[in-house]
Amino acid sequence: MPNFEEGKMIECTSYDLTEWGQPFKKCTKQISEPSGTQVLVKVTAAGLCHSDLHIKKGYMDLGERGQLRFADRGAKLPMTFGHEIAGEVIAKGEEATNVHIGQSVLVFPWIGCGSCLACEELRESDCANMQIVGLKKDGGFATHVLLDTDQFLVDIDGLDPTEMVPHACSGVTVYNALIKLGELRPGQWLAILGAGGLGLNAVAIASALGFQNIVVVDIDDQKLAVAKEMGATQVLNSQRGVAADGLRNITSGMLYGVVDTFGGESTAQLAINALAKAGRYLIVGQAGGDFTMPIVWLPQRAMTVRGSHVGNSPQLRQIIDLVRSGKLKQMPIDRRSLSTINEAMTDLAAGNVTGRIVFQPD
Repeated sequence: MPNFEEGKMIECTSYDLTEWGQPFKKCTKQISEPSGTQVLVKVTAAGLCHSDLHIKKGYMDLGERGQLRFADRGAKLPMTFGHEIAGEVIAKGEEATNVHIGQSVLVFPWIGCGSCLACEELRESDCANMQIVGLKKDGGFATHVLLDTDQFLVDIDGLDPTEMVPHACSGVTVYNALIKLGELRPGQWLAILGAGGLGLNAVAIASALGFQNIVVVDIDDQKLAVAKEMGATQVLNSQRGVAADGLRNITSGMLYGVVDTFGGESTAQLAINALAKAGRYLIVGQAGGDFTMPIVWLPQRAMTVRGSHVGNSPQLRQIIDLVRSGKLKQMPIDRRSLSTINEAMTDLAAGNVTGRIVFQPD
């Protein structure tokens, strides 16, 4: 526990984005002693999410409508990004009664405004004015992170922080989508599009939730092999032949659920062309572009197309309960030093990562 002398602060090393599209820079800053409900966490693990690539360049692709710029959504530079955070509580304010010093915690980063109906119902991901840790507030690409409240810290004592930290984003995101998708009947199939950090976690969580027939689609045979190890019933390389025909053949025309962890034009077209009548298409990935389909398909094929944005704090706690129960298979973790963040971003952008890169402080 740090010794905060009167008027003193502790030094924090971080890797900040100081200019959109440029490499992260090593920075040093001072953090004051937490007060009230604040909690100071010493970071033990910080996951690298694919959305961090979008954050680094400063925008998301809106297709014909241009770009969604993070600066227009309130993001200001310099900023310490990183929204998948685990760490040890080393100091807390007098009103932070939900955690104790020395506790290993996972940070729920998708914090809402705290006053709207969605927040009151703990549907933080539906809040229209989110205060996301690692986007609007300094995040986990650092040695320490100061959090405004202990309300969103999840106990992970006894668990490996590097294995738990991806659940703060990839885990809770696909969990939320699978809950929205709902149960499938015997003989019906679930397709997971993409076998990256989101997709592999989706396979593990879907299996833990009882989904029986799971097919994973990707363009990388190595990642598809890992998807089989994670519990996929079948896999499909979408670059071989007509992917929609391949999906229909594998599922015998019984594809009733799709979770798209890529979220691009190609995966959208694959989903709507392969789904059975009354099928449900859930999109969580944000590769971007335009989504087009004949409107008449919606009523005639009774199709549901639905977006799902990250997840909610009760869901993150439920995922950790699944981990503790032994039902949730661990996806591959690529542990790296935080000082290698720029090289890691290059590897992720090139598709050279299987599972999740997780940084640990130097």
